[in-house]
Amino acid sequence: MANIFSMTGYGKGEYNDGKRSITAEIKTINNRYCDINIKTPRHLRFFEDNIRKILKNSVQRGRMDVYINIDYISESDTVIVPNLSLAKQYKDAIDKIKIELGMNNNPSLDTIIKFQDVLIAKEDDPDDDELRICLENAMNEAVKNLLKMRETEGMQLKADIKLNVVKILELMEVISKSSHTIVDDYKNKFESRIKELLGSTYELDENRLYNEIVIYADKSDINEEIVRFKSHMCQLSDALDSGGTIGKKLDFIIQEANREINTIGSKIGSLDIIQAVIEIKNLLEKIREQIQNIE
Repeated sequence: MANIFSMTGYGKGEYNDGKRSITAEIKTINNRYCDINIKTPRHLRFFEDNIRKILKNSVQRGRMDVYINIDYISESDTVIVPNLSLAKQYKDAIDKIKIELGMNNNPSLDTIIKFQDVLIAKEDDPDDDELRICLENAMNEAVKNLLKMRETEGMQLKADIKLNVVKILELMEVISKSSHTIVDDYKNKFESRIKELLGSTYELDENRLYNEIVIYADKSDINEEIVRFKSHMCQLSDALDSGGTIGKKLDFIIQEANREINTIGSKIGSLDIIQAVIEIKNLLEKIREQIQNIE
């Protein structure tokens, strides 16, 4: 039996190889697709494809924001490199703003070097294999912690959904039992209303009364809807127990369950049944909202 995972989570991983310390942070929220956004120092962008592969091997759906930070432990191995092309782009952009706003003062060097990635701290002679191993170790730890958190929340969602399914099935039993007396209640009310309007001297046409009741019984028969609805709830519970990537499947099941309960509500005018239908719809909506966060 596989566990289910929430799409909301956070994981952090750190790795220090004596030369450098790398921190990887992953934040995830719900999304219909696998949407990965990576923020990393410019000179580490060669590793972005590896990051995506690591994530896609473990996470199927959700928006993922990944943050990579590197600190160099040994100052002798670190050099500060200017990104002259980027600095020029910043200066050109500031010059355009000056012209547009009619300003005369020139941007200072202090201003330009404060912009991101104008000055880059990097290793003097980096070993790409060592750097890759360091990055992968930090990422793998972050993913492990992310999955742990997503699993914990996923199991909490599963328990809450199952509790609501139990409540829904109890309410469906109320509807099922009440539906057995609907035709008799309609017959008695129909006869009473006719006698009230026409008096006791009026003789009822039993054949016409019988036809009217048959027509009503046919229109108000909800047995098929009840059977299908219960089947949907069983499928929902089975999917939760099977685990894995089930969010889209659960969403479809809830849509079908809503279709059946709406049909039941439109067929029956009994106050007890209408109240039960409203409560079931409220619980289905709670489940639908929870499902949106399941992978």
